[in-house]
Amino acid sequence: MSAAQWLNRVWYERPAPPWWLMPLSLLYGALARARRLAYARHLRPVRRLHRPVVVVGNLSVGGTGKTPLVSWLAGRLRELGYRPGIVTRGYGGSVRRSRLVAPDADPAEVGDEALLLARRTGMPVAIGRRRPAAAQLLIDRGCDLIVSDDGLQHYALERDCEIIVIDGDRRFGNGWLLPAGPLREGRERLAAADGIVVNGGRALIEGALSMRLEACAAVALRGGRERPLESFAGTCVHAVAGIGHPERFFNMLRSYGIEVEGHALPDHAPIRPADIRFAGGAPVLMTEKDAVKCASIADERHWYVPVEVRFEEHESSALIATVLDRIARAHPAAQRSLNG
Repeated sequence: MSAAQWLNRVWYERPAPPWWLMPLSLLYGALARARRLAYARHLRPVRRLHRPVVVVGNLSVGGTGKTPLVSWLAGRLRELGYRPGIVTRGYGGSVRRSRLVAPDADPAEVGDEALLLARRTGMPVAIGRRRPAAAQLLIDRGCDLIVSDDGLQHYALERDCEIIVIDGDRRFGNGWLLPAGPLREGRERLAAADGIVVNGGRALIEGALSMRLEACAAVALRGGRERPLESFAGTCVHAVAGIGHPERFFNMLRSYGIEVEGHALPDHAPIRPADIRFAGGAPVLMTEKDAVKCASIADERHWYVPVEVRFEEHESSALIATVLDRIARAHPAAQRSLNG
């Protein structure tokens, strides 16, 4: 069992962590609060851009559905007349300086999520450890609004709106901060958010919105041919997922009647041929994030499954209205109408 697998069992399958992790968790919490306070009091530099900044993030480590929500949100804001750009860390990539991400970039350099966002949205995407510098590249490119993916704890970039995404299945795990639990910040941090979105369920939080990720087709890595997921029903497939919560992907496939042999990989892990090539001719289904790393090693057996964000209509409108309201308060000249 790897260290990551052991930690996930501690965080999500046990009621309490081992006692010796608890002091480390308390120390982490104290440091995290001190860091946030230092930014809030401008003891550490905070940069305010002359463009609206919307942050999408989470309290826990691992996948909660942030990146699909960023793609959806940026698309809706573009429909309203904005020219959004997306800034992200570039996890899994080797590039350390801030740079724009081209759709044909090497995922080993820019990271899988950044490349996925660039290809999926067609919008400018910038990566960088220094979020303000990366965001400035987008403004220089002509963007008039910045959406920050996984930017909740990156306080050096001032934000006008914060949206926190919660995994509706795993929620907050055992409720402890790192390393005893999965939380980067305590649940009290939710009170400062402008919007709370629960992916795959509804948490017991007043005002939280509920979203789900839906897929209806698989896309061949070779040639781009689409095939309905229903057509795999009754078929045994290999499913590969290098994401924060692989079981969510496996269970989604099983909901279509597909017999799944799951192969979970570490989040953002490089993918080798041995990771996606299995004996026999069974189809291999993977996430869209993993697919951006597999183009050169895939064959006719390999498919990826893109997902789309779905809200109840009144809830999607409520989220957009909240974002527009926060933007209008901070940048009146940037205001757009939800109905216009």
